[in-house]
Amino acid sequence: MLLEKIDFYDSTSIKTYNLDKNMRYELSVLDKLDPMTKQHSENVGDLSGRICQQLRLNKKFTVHAIICGYLHDIGKTMIPYSIISKPGKLTDEEYEIMKNHTIYGYQICMDDIKLRPYAEGPLYHHEALNGSGYPKGLTKKDIPFVARIIRVADEYDALVTKRHYTTHVHISETLKDMIKDTKPANYKQTMALSQLSENSRMGKISPTILKALFKLVIDDTKYEISLLYDYLDYLRENIKRLELIDSYNAKMQATDKQSKRDYYAEGMKLLFSVGEDFLNYHNVLQEYKDALVTREKRITDLYNEIKLIKKLKV
Repeated sequence: MLLEKIDFYDSTSIKTYNLDKNMRYELSVLDKLDPMTKQHSENVGDLSGRICQQLRLNKKFTVHAIICGYLHDIGKTMIPYSIISKPGKLTDEEYEIMKNHTIYGYQICMDDIKLRPYAEGPLYHHEALNGSGYPKGLTKKDIPFVARIIRVADEYDALVTKRHYTTHVHISETLKDMIKDTKPANYKQTMALSQLSENSRMGKISPTILKALFKLVIDDTKYEISLLYDYLDYLRENIKRLELIDSYNAKMQATDKQSKRDYYAEGMKLLFSVGEDFLNYHNVLQEYKDALVTREKRITDLYNEIKLIKKLKV
């Protein structure tokens, strides 16, 4: 059975090959990263560009954000692989070492004249609007806008990867967690926000940028639904074909004339697909029917997911 291929991100994502040829050098440095970090970096670059498009930012800034996003974790090439690849939670000491990837990334970019324009991506993408980020603990007014965009894209892709999403079902739970980062740390306990300082009334990430991400996630969910509808057509066509085979088999079993039995058997052979035969086609038919039910349910779940996302308040 052909399995549907669902790219978690919309096919309209900006890809490396869409960028100017002169930028290929900047992106080639990603080859130094481990495969998982490289994929994450590409996702963050693409998503940063799409957020810019959603915010209707100009093309020059959008391209800049894409490259900064691609390069945001380049400093991890200087972090011990044992820390980068550790499956569990990092120790406090390991976390402090990991945090240095922002400084290392900045140094890598500044040491290469072609990468220098994008150094703010690696350096500032872990800064938080309320000053709780690193490496410098900057607040909103001092954090470059491109870094605020990358921070949102980075957090989203990291959560998606950590939770092993292969579908947008339950993606609203990830977005709910991100909403928490737009609120002050003591948001639930505070009664009079107007009495707080400007910085303490901020969260870690920008609500405006997160709203743009929400719209993109809805678009990506609709894209997944469209792919599933295409796959349903494939399943139904094969179910129809296999049911025809089954009808031929029933007719073959019902006749005593060898000529007719041979006729129906030959018809069945002509309808068999690769790997199918007289012994297994019943099982294959049931697999297609089960897959159809599963995908129809997923489409319903995805439509419900869109409704949930639209109800979320940032």
